[in-house]
Order: sequence, then C-alpha cells, then structure tokens
Amino acid sequence: MTQDIMKFRYTDGKPNLRRFHQARWDEPIIFELSQQGQRGVLLPEAESEIKEIVGDILSTIPETMRRKQLPALPEMSQAQVLRHYLRLSQENLGADLNVDIGQGTCTMKYNPKVNEQLARLPGIAEIHPLQDEDTVQGILEIMYQFEQMLKEISGMARFSFQSQAGSQAIYTCTAIMRAYHQVNGEADQRDEVITTIFSHPSNAACAKVAGYKVITLYPDEDGYPDFNALKEAVSERTAGLMITNPEDTGIYNPNITKFVKVVHDVGGLCFYDQANANGILGITRARDAGFDMCHFNLHKTFATPHGCGGPGGGAAGVSEELAKFLPVPVVGWDGKKYFLDHNRPDSIGKIRSFYGVAPVILKAYAWVMSLGADGLREVAEIAVLNNNYLLKKMLEIPGVSAPYAEGKPRKEQVRYSWQALYEETGVSSEDIGLRAADFGLHYWTSHHPFVVPEPNTLEPTESYTKAEIDEYVAVLRQIADEARTNPEFVKTAPHNSTVHRIVNHDPLDKPEQWAVTWRAYRRKLKQHEA
Repeated sequence: MTQDIMKFRYTDGKPNLRRFHQARWDEPIIFELSQQGQRGVLLPEAESEIKEIVGDILSTIPETMRRKQLPALPEMSQAQVLRHYLRLSQENLGADLNVDIGQGTCTMKYNPKVNEQLARLPGIAEIHPLQDEDTVQGILEIMYQFEQMLKEISGMARFSFQSQAGSQAIYTCTAIMRAYHQVNGEADQRDEVITTIFSHPSNAACAKVAGYKVITLYPDEDGYPDFNALKEAVSERTAGLMITNPEDTGIYNPNITKFVKVVHDVGGLCFYDQANANGILGITRARDAGFDMCHFNLHKTFATPHGCGGPGGGAAGVSEELAKFLPVPVVGWDGKKYFLDHNRPDSIGKIRSFYGVAPVILKAYAWVMSLGADGLREVAEIAVLNNNYLLKKMLEIPGVSAPYAEGKPRKEQVRYSWQALYEETGVSSEDIGLRAADFGLHYWTSHHPFVVPEPNTLEPTESYTKAEIDEYVAVLRQIADEARTNPEFVKTAPHNSTVHRIVNHDPLDKPEQWAVTWRAYRRKLKQHEA
C-alpha cells in the first residue's frame, strides 16, 4: 500500500521541527594519531638531469636558517587523514549546513560556490605576492576595479584592501585619524575618541590600542545614541567619532548627519563602521552623511566566507583629504598598466604584509559584478524585509522583547531580550542557545557587556527564505515552551549535539591551564610532570 510520506512531516499544515542528532566522535588530535613510518604521499625522486641543473639547493641556504632536526609533523596514511578530518567536519555546524540566522552581527549568508571555483583557478590560487607586476595584471585590475565599485557604493575617494579583517580596517582608519592630527600639530591635544555602546566593540578597542581615551555614548529613550550627550562630550580634545550605524540593535540613527557636524565643528574626524552593511547597500552612503572614513567587511556584507582573521578582508575607505595617509602600497593605473604605488611619503606605512587577500577580493568583486547596482539595493531591501518579518514572528513568542525603539522597524538585525522568560522560568539566554544546538542551529547572545538583559542577536540577511525563518522561530518557540514545562531539561542541554556546557569557567581565565598549540601543550605538560 502506497502512503503519502509528506503527511508525516506536517502537523496542522505546518512542518514539524527537523529531527537532528549530531555525530559525536571521541577523536584525538592529529598528533596523537601519528605513527612513525606512516606515509600519506611518497614524493618522487628528482631525476638526475634535474639534479645537475639545480645543483645543491641546501648549500644556498645559510647555516643559521637550516633546521637542526626534522619538523615534528604527524605521520599518517591518506585514509587516516581523510577519516580524521571528515569526523571533525561532522561535529561542526556552518552556513552551508544549517540555518545560521543566529550568528547575529557576523552576517552569515550564502557564499556563491561559483566564486569559490574562480578563486581556485590556477591563475589566482598560484600567484605569489612577490611576483613581478607585469605577471599579475589580472588580479591588480580586479583590485583596481573593485575599488572603483566601493567608491561608488560609499562615496569615498580611495580604498585600501591591505587589512586582513574588519577590525584591522578599523585600526587602519584609527591610525589615519592619528596621522591627520599629527600633520596638523594637534596629535597631543586630541586624545579622545567618541563611540557608542551599541557600536561594534572593535571601534573602542582600536581607539584604545591607538592610545586614545574612549568616551562611550548610551542610547536615549528612543534607542538612538544620545545626541545631547555627544554635544557635552565633544571638545578641543576630540580626535574623532567612531560609530556603527545601524547599531548592533538594528536601529538606524536618523540624526547621523547632525552627529557628524557636531564632531566636525570641533575639528574631529568621523569614521563610519559598515561591517554590517547588508541593510543599507545602494540606499545610504557614508560620504553623503559627511563621514571622512568608513570600512566594509568583505567577509560579511560582500559574501565571501567568514574567515575572521583569515582569510578575511577589510576594505578601508577615506575622503580625498585623507587618501595620502592610506597604507602602502595602493593599486594604481597609469593608462597602460596596473601597478602597486609605494611612492606615498605621507602613508601610515603597512598594516600587514603585502596587499590584502587576493582570493577574498576576487570573490567580493565577482559577487558585486553578478548583482549590479540594482541587485545590491535588492540585497538591502530583502535583508530588511527578512529582518522585520523575523522581528514580528519573534515578538509573538511569550517572553521575548526587543528593547529600545519599541514598535519601530529595524534594519538588518535585532538584539532581543529573553529577560521576561528568565524571570518566569529561570532559563537564561545561554540555556536557550545550548538547547538550540540540539536542533542543529546556531544561536548568539551579544557582545559583552550585556546592556540588553538576557540578550539574543539575530540577523537573517537576504539569503534566507521565509520557510527557513519560520523554522528558526519555531525552534525558539519550542524551547520557550520547554522552559515553562520542563526548565531543567533546557538548563541541562544540549542533549544530542557535540556542543557541551561549560560548568566551570575559571580555567578559561587562567592561561597557565590551557594551550592553543600542540607544542605549548607538550611544554606545559612537561612542566607539570616536573
């Protein structure tokens, strides 16, 4: 008898929650699996003719640079290596496997696989940053043309792609701010940077690393950064304003041009953090709002894999007045060929080696080229639509609120609060996140400090369908129901995921008790045994 299997997947016309049980392997680290003599690849011996031509390569290496002993690499067969990494992959979640709305301000979205194929072409995968410029005209042209695109998107005059990640791009702009005031003879006087509590923490962190005193603005009763507090904070000591807009609450500050003017009036510069530009592409431009500098995360907004410190990409843009301070080199075009311009006497120097992560820039370039100007605006419109649909569905769950600017639409994300549910059941936002792992979903709370109590930040981006958003909300609704009927079950989650609950956080704050490399682990183990 034939049965309609679809009816088992739905209840009252709505899809059932997806069953999930993650593989859990008691998998040793690769060094522990090493067995002396095992080989994955046998390298061929060089032919005698090649040896005669090349000669003794070792003799060309200075004695001080030669190893005294072979590197301690793991020895394994191909099959062992394959099983090891496939097992580890089964214990991970990611944007290609699950609904990653819960990654919050990380802007996790679909990265077109055709762009991955482009980046793996030999002409890209095998280029070297020390090659002669004549041999890399293709990638230099892409870098140059992509800069022209970002200039149009932002209104800025020049861009640098040297920064390997967003925070590094923010620091680049902070260093440019410092250089600008040094040239004007006011570097010692201007020692304060103003930011907001819901701007990305990298703004305050980069200002602090650059030696500035950080002044933080808090929101007013409408959820916007307090304008009166800004007017009281600015002075002849103000070096600049570093602000995210929309902030990590998803609230867009409609008075942003007034903020910029107040800072400019006292001689400061203004930096626009656009790491999460999903909701404003083709709609607003940093320069049009009066900003002197801005940055984009290519590994967020521009749909390249989110590699964090690498492979990532931070694009730092500046006005014409500040262009001379950009890191060296920048890509130029003399009418005949593309080149790396190192002749920039006012440059802040280098932020990192060479010039950016070429494959990441290529992927972002391809993404923009595939969409065009109208497509970029559509990205923003759908991201905002998705986010406000998610906001409506989330607020239908008892125990959830969206503090600040209540009743008003948000842009690309929202910082929710489970405080009401916590007061009723004792189940925290962290508990909910760990239970969400049982459904194969990621869930993020927020940046510290938790200004919003029991926070949860969601950002659906333009990549997710209505069905996927509904699925995510259904899981959170289920967990909220469990919190009321069986709170201990939620508090002891996860139950079928490789994620585990950390009961004792103390060792995380004691560097002597953990190690981030195998070598450091072995060294500390010997010290402990001694």
